[in-house]
Amino acid sequence: MDRPAHGGSRCHASSTADPGQGAGDYTCPMHPEVVSLGPGDCPKCGMALEPRVFQPESAAADAEFRSMSRRFWASLVLALPLLFIAMSDLIPGRPLQAIASERSLLWVQLGLAALIVFWGGWPLLERGVRSIVTGRLNMFALIAIGVGVAFDYSFVAALFPDIFPLSFRRADGSVPVYFEAAGVITTLVLLGQVLELGARSRTSQAIRALLDLSPKMARIIRDDGAEEDIPLEHVQVGDRLRVRPGEKVPVDGIILEGTSAIDESMMTGEPIPLAKGAGEKVIGATVNGAGGFVMRAERVGAETLLHQIVAMVSEAQRSRAPVQRLADSVAAYFVPAVVAIAALTFVVWALFGPPPSMAYGIINAVAVLIIACPCALGLATPMSIMVGTGRGALSGVLIKNAEALETFERVDTLVVDKTGTLTEGRPRLVAVVPAPGWAEDELLRFAGGLERGSEHPLSTAIVEGAEAKGLALPAATDFRSLTGRGVVGSIEDRRVALGNRRLLDELDVAPGELAARAEALRAEGETVMFVVIGDAVAGLIGVADPVKETTPDALARLKEEGVHVVMLTGDNQTTAQAVAAKLGIDDVRADILPQEKGEIVRRLRQDGRVVAMAGDGVNDAPALAEADVGIAMGTGTDVAMEAAGVTLVKGDLRGIVRARRLSRATMRNIRQNLFFAFVYNSLGIPIAAGVLFPVIGILLNPMIASAAMSLSSVSVIGNALRLRKARL
Repeated sequence: MDRPAHGGSRCHASSTADPGQGAGDYTCPMHPEVVSLGPGDCPKCGMALEPRVFQPESAAADAEFRSMSRRFWASLVLALPLLFIAMSDLIPGRPLQAIASERSLLWVQLGLAALIVFWGGWPLLERGVRSIVTGRLNMFALIAIGVGVAFDYSFVAALFPDIFPLSFRRADGSVPVYFEAAGVITTLVLLGQVLELGARSRTSQAIRALLDLSPKMARIIRDDGAEEDIPLEHVQVGDRLRVRPGEKVPVDGIILEGTSAIDESMMTGEPIPLAKGAGEKVIGATVNGAGGFVMRAERVGAETLLHQIVAMVSEAQRSRAPVQRLADSVAAYFVPAVVAIAALTFVVWALFGPPPSMAYGIINAVAVLIIACPCALGLATPMSIMVGTGRGALSGVLIKNAEALETFERVDTLVVDKTGTLTEGRPRLVAVVPAPGWAEDELLRFAGGLERGSEHPLSTAIVEGAEAKGLALPAATDFRSLTGRGVVGSIEDRRVALGNRRLLDELDVAPGELAARAEALRAEGETVMFVVIGDAVAGLIGVADPVKETTPDALARLKEEGVHVVMLTGDNQTTAQAVAAKLGIDDVRADILPQEKGEIVRRLRQDGRVVAMAGDGVNDAPALAEADVGIAMGTGTDVAMEAAGVTLVKGDLRGIVRARRLSRATMRNIRQNLFFAFVYNSLGIPIAAGVLFPVIGILLNPMIASAAMSLSSVSVIGNALRLRKARL
């Protein structure tokens, strides 16, 4: 084909997170289906909810971090003397016992532990109790049960020691208490919460970095010519703005006067400033060079590309990768299983352990509950997704959902639309071939007049070519666009049509001697259209769309990675082959109608291929949605970007290479996290239960179990944060 187609509150569960929701909506970072009208805790995992719409300074998140930090530091101050008193028996000479009675020291321990557990650890206990009451057992349920058992047992032992049988007593007849275990465990869990909240804040640094790019003020030009600086949020669509040398472009718009070089590296990853002049688009938050210009605001506020990127990254960070289903499936049975193992541990130690067997049973059951907290397992995937999508955004690769990020590393076939994806998408008129009896300018005048009613890039090239020659274009009536074939209409009471060979067949018009000339132009890579005036072919129009400078390099890198590239185009086979030959593409599908693109992608998937589709037009949207991963060019249409799972801000195919590297790095990071979390729990639970005691006489103190649990979460968080420096 010669011519492509024209073209505070109560939580509730929600199937998807809609970025269009209000800023008052909150959601769980690990369970994005949970949505609340205000801040609170997730009913599933107990984590603090976060705003769905990213807020640079979230009051709720800041308050949560400050509260946990305050509770941790106060608990730490109380836990140190508590631990010292509990360990004083091991100090030579027992100095504390020389100045205070055992009973007095016991009451001091009770008081210190009570402050730590019931003030410092109150949020933990509250979440744990809610988890138990609702039947949605999570890590806080294990913490609440473990700390509660240790404290309650010690409390009863301190007040009513005589009720305990011999199986609870030491050799000297005393009943051991574990106030220090309850206090130190609570303190260590609070430390874990502080570290986790801090790390979660750091995962949003990419978004903050993007938002920080926006200037705070814009210089508006009033209707009377007066100029003044106004806050950025006061800029409205249609306002004329002056951008001076070295300033940031305030919003998305079009240059009206002046020229400059714009540094768009923060948005696209391209280090070379782009020269731009009147009529060209500029992106908000990019940096103006040495020149000054006047622009018209086209998109402001949440409509700017910068804020759309922020919304997309925020949404991706809340989405769930399919690999998360493994962790979810394990977690659904994990907590009940741990409670059962803890109960079994208590029974075994109570029946078969050395004296005091009951005390050993309680302390080992508590150790099992604490060390098995599945926080590392729950954080393994979400943390990596959050950091990975943020890293991609800083490189001009916008990941719309976690599923696309996970699938990308397995892509073995890339289907690319030619126009606007491989090529610049800005065709230029290069040939006008009139038939005998027609003048070149007259042929171009009719073609330009007809095409003025179309928004297709080829139409724009013809109209611009005619206007460049100073031709006055006539008005067309009865204009119709025939998808995949061309356009028809009436000019000066004559039927005029412009399109490909299919259109000629439909109109029952023979190409005549121009057929051979058309084939020769196609062989040179031009898109050729027949111009029909009346009942005969009046000539040919040749349009060429230059290949993007970065396309050959991108295709070479993809080929090195073993990706099979398929080019789709509505062009004639000869034209398509000419372009493909320049790019080294062997698999070319030409003469493709828009509705056929999706079918080609479907057939490739049925053949067992993992397919990514890259396109930029409205007619690419069905194929983008059909592919395993849809890739939209940021320079294309909003419809294409909506249908795709990945958007390349620059519209540069090298972004696909970066996206594959990001996918591999993120999925490798997730697997490392999951492996560590599973191995940690697989080894930690048996050790906490006391399996090493019969062999080497070692028991795991619950305080050590708590420290290990916190460190496991910190290690997962630290590993995920490494993605911020991943080389793409």
